[in-house]
Amino acid sequence: MIRTTVFAAILLAPFAAAAEDLPTAPYLPLDLAVKAADAALKVCAAEGHNVSVAIVARDGATKVLLKADNSGPHTGASATGKAFTSAAMGRDTAGLAGFIASAPENAGLRDMDARMVIQAGGLPIRMGEALVGGIGVGGAPSGDIDATCAAAGLSAIGAAQ
Repeated sequence: MIRTTVFAAILLAPFAAAAEDLPTAPYLPLDLAVKAADAALKVCAAEGHNVSVAIVARDGATKVLLKADNSGPHTGASATGKAFTSAAMGRDTAGLAGFIASAPENAGLRDMDARMVIQAGGLPIRMGEALVGGIGVGGAPSGDIDATCAAAGLSAIGAAQ
């Protein structure tokens, strides 16, 4: 029994060492996600807008959702959908409506995933060249204001815009 265990350990050791040497994919650390969401929320609050801010990871999973006091009941879902859409598509949500309207073959994007929200206010989060997630803001009087607050969140963590 001991000889079999030692033999197996000797055979598998090179694979264990090789797995440790593999590079890991870039990701968005939780502390940076919280910092970005907080910065976006504060910028909107300073302008008198009670919004929600969501940060999703590259896989679309929600990492952070902040809802301002007195934000509307729809704002959390809106922010999360915009963040999800930006992470999924790797682009800002403001241009998606025009992209879809520009060619009939793009219309399927609207129904590709029920979580997608195709309105301004979602931006992809990139660390260097790597897409690591999305930020979405919902609840300001216009999507342009939502997008401005989202951009402030990206700036707060030094993410590419």
